[in-house]
Amino acid sequence: MEPILELRGIVKRFPGVTALDGVDLSIADMEIHALVGQNGAGKSALIKVLCGAHLADEGEMRFRGAPYRPRTPFDALHAGIRVVYQEFNQLPYLSVAENLLFERLPRRFGVLLDRRALERRSAELLKRVGLDIDPGARVERLGIAQRQLLEIAKALSSTGRLLVLDEPTATLTPREVARLFEIVRTARASGVAVIYVSHHLQEIFDLCDRVTVLRNGRLIGTFPVAATAAPELVRMMVGQRLEATTREIGAAADTSSAGISNARAPALRIEKLRVRHSTREVSFSLDYGEIVGMAGLVGSGRTEILRAIFGADPRDGGEIYLSGRRVKFRTPGDAVRNGVCLLTENRKDEGLVLAMPVRVNVTLTDLARISRAGFLRGQSEREMTDQSIHELDIRLRSIEQTARELSGGNQQKVIVAKWLFRNASVLLLDEPTRGIDVGAKAEIYTLLRRLSADGKALLVVSSELPELMLLCDRILVLSRGRLVGAVSRHEFNEERILTLAYSQYLAGNHSQHRFNE
Repeated sequence: MEPILELRGIVKRFPGVTALDGVDLSIADMEIHALVGQNGAGKSALIKVLCGAHLADEGEMRFRGAPYRPRTPFDALHAGIRVVYQEFNQLPYLSVAENLLFERLPRRFGVLLDRRALERRSAELLKRVGLDIDPGARVERLGIAQRQLLEIAKALSSTGRLLVLDEPTATLTPREVARLFEIVRTARASGVAVIYVSHHLQEIFDLCDRVTVLRNGRLIGTFPVAATAAPELVRMMVGQRLEATTREIGAAADTSSAGISNARAPALRIEKLRVRHSTREVSFSLDYGEIVGMAGLVGSGRTEILRAIFGADPRDGGEIYLSGRRVKFRTPGDAVRNGVCLLTENRKDEGLVLAMPVRVNVTLTDLARISRAGFLRGQSEREMTDQSIHELDIRLRSIEQTARELSGGNQQKVIVAKWLFRNASVLLLDEPTRGIDVGAKAEIYTLLRRLSADGKALLVVSSELPELMLLCDRILVLSRGRLVGAVSRHEFNEERILTLAYSQYLAGNHSQHRFNE
């Protein structure tokens, strides 16, 4: 049977780099085909060539038996290819319904907007993905997971023969992931082929038929999922085994706090903190040279606590102490001036100026260091950026490269670099490895361990419990906004931590909440 999509010898070059180097790809009809590789392996470039966002420099494509060369995303859309990108393509000030059906707004008499039809059709699409929200709500008010499901619903709003999902579960709970899998399988049964991009290897083995591996813009191979083992897949993706790296990180975690003196006051002490619109109070402390994890179910209040500490969101009560000194952070600027920084879970919208060069992103937190008499010193800016890039092993072509062009792992390193440039001593990290591959995760772990060894205090929120157990000295467990336990490294046990996380939910009908693993 002829494949529904066939790519041969696809080459895509950008200034100074070859993103795709002779890539072949064949997608069978009604197949769920996984596409995997590290950040920077060429997955996004391949998807953009496929959907017409980029033009291939060499190679040919065939779709549904005919030559295919889209010059715009509209060409791909009209051909029957639907793409759900990792970066949201939404109009935040419009309603959910208007975003869903923007390209096909129902009209009366061919002119007037039919709002009843708009609401009815959008409600059907939202129900299809299990998203219980008001179709009239503005998109800017939605959470990241809700916006992800909205993107998927939008892709399903019109018929197509090929559906491309780029990291669709990065922000979803396991219940939402299970629903997504049902949607994908239903789409396949109705005659749709699916290209599925994910860093979560278990999803590949649970859902997909075949898997194609890319590395450094080149095709490593295509294999039946049933005949492929996870360790071998990782080796093909990164070109080396990661077991030794993770063992080194774990060993470092066992010993990193041994040389840190506890004679100093805690780097950060929180007393009876109440986030906005909550009656629950949270108290804990964080020492210099320590990595403390914050575990909990989706909706347990982890992100809200970090943002309240940083002054990004108002709080309804509580005190914050830095090195024993009481402080008041009314704005993020107050926190930054006191050496406290926040790496948000949404690095693209809140952590980086994507359109600006890397040198600007690294140094923008302390322009006084690279200025004299109010004038920017370009040489100092370049030298200090080069130093940060070397220290954090940020991989890029040039400091003039925009942050948007970097891989997810390197973008995260740039965010760390900008706060270290400000000489932050307390780092609040919300999902620091979200959306990055296994190799980049190991590099981030090593970097965070090094910062801890240098005396920085780190508070890490992660939905991946094994990540917290590998990285942290202690884990604080939240359940429905309440701090229900603190577990030391020698007591780490996944079942124990999960039991604590569920403790406040078991009293009510909330058993659907799980870790986003």
